[in-house]
Amino acid sequence: MSQSTRKYFGTDGIRGTVGQAPITPDFVMKLGWAAGRIFTRGASARRKVLIGKDTRVSGYMFESALEAGLAAAGVDSHLLGPMPTPGIAYLTRTFNANAGIVISASHNGFEDNGIKFFCGKGSKLPDEVELEIEKELEMPMQSVTSRELGKAHRVTDAAGRYIEFCKSTFSSDLNLRGLKIVVDCAHGATYHIAPAVMAELGADVVPLGNHPDGFNINEGFGATAPEALQRAVLAEGADLGIALDGDGDRLIMVDGDGVVVDGDEITFIIARQRYQRGLMRGAVVGTHMSNLGFERAVQTLGLEFKRVNVGDRYILQMLQANNWVLGGETSGHIICLDLTSTGDGIISALQVLEAVVRSGNTLSVLKSGMSKFPQRLINVRMAERQDVTSISEIREAVTAAEHCLGNTGRVLLRPSGTEPLIRVMVEGQDRALVDELAESLAATVQEAVNPTLRICHKIT
Repeated sequence: MSQSTRKYFGTDGIRGTVGQAPITPDFVMKLGWAAGRIFTRGASARRKVLIGKDTRVSGYMFESALEAGLAAAGVDSHLLGPMPTPGIAYLTRTFNANAGIVISASHNGFEDNGIKFFCGKGSKLPDEVELEIEKELEMPMQSVTSRELGKAHRVTDAAGRYIEFCKSTFSSDLNLRGLKIVVDCAHGATYHIAPAVMAELGADVVPLGNHPDGFNINEGFGATAPEALQRAVLAEGADLGIALDGDGDRLIMVDGDGVVVDGDEITFIIARQRYQRGLMRGAVVGTHMSNLGFERAVQTLGLEFKRVNVGDRYILQMLQANNWVLGGETSGHIICLDLTSTGDGIISALQVLEAVVRSGNTLSVLKSGMSKFPQRLINVRMAERQDVTSISEIREAVTAAEHCLGNTGRVLLRPSGTEPLIRVMVEGQDRALVDELAESLAATVQEAVNPTLRICHKIT
């Protein structure tokens, strides 16, 4: 299902501003009904779907709306309360549920919310199932009879179950004693879980961003705002810091010197650890935005590196198709498919911590095995979406930039999945050349698509 054929689903479920279509109570109730009908077709046993949420205030409203829609479809709801997205995926599998539903807008502010789904195996939905749900949404909503209505159940031990699962992914012959770790939960869904996991494995834990009030999720804390974690690591004299996002599927770390360790570096550390222990299977998967230094470092290990479109769903698809085990995005979505079925910030952090403990090295030393290439990203806004690769002067400018870089860099033009933007990315060994080529190429793109609109710069 291409993006153009989707009416509601984006690359990661349905997301938007609360109170504005489609993120409204009436739509979400019908979405629960439509999804319930699709997920439980042909099911002979009692039908059940798990519902979990992050800590934003609108989660209460949408939890009730989904529960009502599922009940009307004759499906039981098992309510998990605040729970990380990967925790919902795990519990969907262990409860043998027909599906899992996540109420979250991930790293967005509290004004937004969204709905995403897991199939019974704890994986994200295939495109064709999302399309079936969209078709069902076009049908008039009809309730089953009173005798067939679904019921709601509160799961009281959801957090404890997931904590034990996370701990089980850390080698039983190791512990975290002697490590002081700052854990930033972004005032999100991991606030009552991530610090407990690290503490129960023996770490001296300094919790941060662990007081959600419904409105402060991701605000100045977490994986998208690591500055608070950097300050805390230095102030506490901690060995390292862990930053999760609002729904717990994204991980950014900070070393003992207060330096950010991004998703590319984290994935490389995990890949090298697995390779050294003979646990690596197949290629490491990144995206078109993954740093070229990451690719070269993986290849230095003797491993293949494959790129897919931006989005952890595409990483997951390639891993599953080839029976591979590891992939990640620069933003911190990291999938260890030999351990769990989706991206999981806590479990990814534990794999890095295992490398720290086994090697006896600091996080700073471990990340030094990879040298990031200078990268410049410039966003060029358009009046409307269009295929810039069909414009001859842009193609010629890209070819010229690639010729200048040779085999020491690369050029990427990528449309945003959510805004009328073209992301112009240039990467190479020479920072000055990278900046020069990026600005020149962005100017060419702007002039070609809409010369009256300004460029939005972002330097990485």
